[in-house]
Amino acid sequence: MLTKKGKYGLKALVDLARLEQGETAFINDIATRNNIPKKFLDTILLELRNVGILRSKKGPGGGYSLSRPPSEIRIGHVVRTLDGPLAPIRCASRTAYEACDDCSDPETCQVRLSMTEVRDAISDILDNMTLEQFVKGGMPIEDGDERQGAARTLSAMR
Repeated sequence: MLTKKGKYGLKALVDLARLEQGETAFINDIATRNNIPKKFLDTILLELRNVGILRSKKGPGGGYSLSRPPSEIRIGHVVRTLDGPLAPIRCASRTAYEACDDCSDPETCQVRLSMTEVRDAISDILDNMTLEQFVKGGMPIEDGDERQGAARTLSAMR
């Protein structure tokens, strides 16, 4: 599940992606336009800057901007940066695997196997979606596209 931190970070990135090339925005303006608490947004934007998604400039004409075009920023990277692994449970994570205390055989555990499929579907969509596509309302799914199965899996879960 996406946390408020992840949601606010994505909202701020959408806001910044809509700026003209070379334009910057102050935290107060981003927070006000998106109804995000400024202090919380400070922390979020700092994290995104520290991983190279944003850049900041102090002084007149300062503020935050994207460090590269929206077409080069992957939503999966943003979500992992702000919220951690995409897996719904630790034992299904590729990057932060943690065995369950109550599981005697993770290799055959149906809960883990099913949640691994969910993780793969989420990862497939978010790792292939750019900020540019996100701003435009998602990415098109074409016939034969491998993401089509992942999208159907996620739709069925709703």
